[in-house]
Amino acid sequence: MTPFRTIDVSSLPNYHVSNQAPVWWGQLLMAAIECSMFLMLIAMYFYIRLSVDVWPPPGTQLPHLGASTFALIPLILSCAGSYWASEGAKKDSRSQMIAGLIANVVLGGAYLAFRAYEWHNFNFGWTTDIHGSIVWSILFLHTLDSVADLIFTTVLIIILATGRYGVKERIAVHVDSVLWYFIVGIWLPMYAVIYWGPRVVGAP
Repeated sequence: MTPFRTIDVSSLPNYHVSNQAPVWWGQLLMAAIECSMFLMLIAMYFYIRLSVDVWPPPGTQLPHLGASTFALIPLILSCAGSYWASEGAKKDSRSQMIAGLIANVVLGGAYLAFRAYEWHNFNFGWTTDIHGSIVWSILFLHTLDSVADLIFTTVLIIILATGRYGVKERIAVHVDSVLWYFIVGIWLPMYAVIYWGPRVVGAP
């Protein structure tokens, strides 16, 4: 019988609530995949922009800056809640995890409320013209990501609040922060493209 080598991993911990956890890297790679999708949408935006003379097309208002800019405040602050919850997961502090996650959901919800207000004031839809199609595509997909993560965060709050939590739930709280940081971070260049881009390189 041919001998074979084995690796002794008995000294390693059973879990690690940190960036050493495999699921943390899995979440990071998933965020990288989603990032590539959003970057392709930004590239499409500029490709379409370069194919026309006036941007946005005649009759389409420039997206308003007011609500979209104010929406950045709760969005960026929500990262603090996510970070607080993540640190609570590392310290096995149930109350800190719950407080951080609640802050994340409340501030994220306020951000989505501003976005809903923006949409209501658009004078173009996704079928109006090519400008409307690409802008609504970017907004819809980013909003879908945001809502999905906030639902997941809400589920975590319910689990923690009922006292049913352990190592897996702590890791889930820690990993959840990775995706939320991505959602916040990727919106900043998209905000600049959608709301400031036409004013810099496209306004007639």
